[in-house]
Amino acid sequence: MFRQLVRGLAAATPAQCEVCRAWPGGPLCEACRARFATPRVRCALCALALPDGIAACGRCVREGSPLDACHAAVSYGYPWSGLIARFKFSGQAGWADGFARLLLGSEAVRQCIAAADRLVPMPLSPGRLAARGFNQAHELARRLSPRKTEARLALRLRETPSQAELGRTARLANVHHAFALEPARAHEVRGLRIVLVDDVMTSGASLHALAAVFRAAGAAEVAAVVVARTEDT
Repeated sequence: MFRQLVRGLAAATPAQCEVCRAWPGGPLCEACRARFATPRVRCALCALALPDGIAACGRCVREGSPLDACHAAVSYGYPWSGLIARFKFSGQAGWADGFARLLLGSEAVRQCIAAADRLVPMPLSPGRLAARGFNQAHELARRLSPRKTEARLALRLRETPSQAELGRTARLANVHHAFALEPARAHEVRGLRIVLVDDVMTSGASLHALAAVFRAAGAAEVAAVVVARTEDT
């Protein structure tokens, strides 16, 4: 009971901005959001930052993508890398509110979510879910559209090693056959427009693997929205 009271008080108490320490502004004040979240032209299929006038990156043009569209709010770097790490690993589930507002500041993201039939958060393995106490992708998705969020449709079949230190080829192999749909509900996907939700996209290996599962089940469209996109892959 005491712990629940403390958590409730903490959630209701205005916090300092984690970057400039303005009060109130946690986790990021409006001034820092304006400074560090400047909109950029991005690849329509993988959200990689691009020069003006370019619609798709070279890799997506050459190789294609299982995603019909991909949207990112920011590039993964200061201060977002630190904020997202604390969000995931330090029990800051409430920070999903600010990250969701950041995403919804994009007209493209709003249109993508409005057109979706289901928002599907990237599933965590039971072990990682137990260790973190929440799935950060689910926290984001239900703030983007609680009515459309479906957290039990996609399954992670096995615990995969962390992707952080792996190259692109190893990342793809790491998540091969790592995802599936809930067997009793796989038929529900046919003809639907699915939007996958995650916090960070690096190579896109996990999102692509999950998108392929939905495509195989007959989804009409599969798109993705992420808070941050790395720019060095």
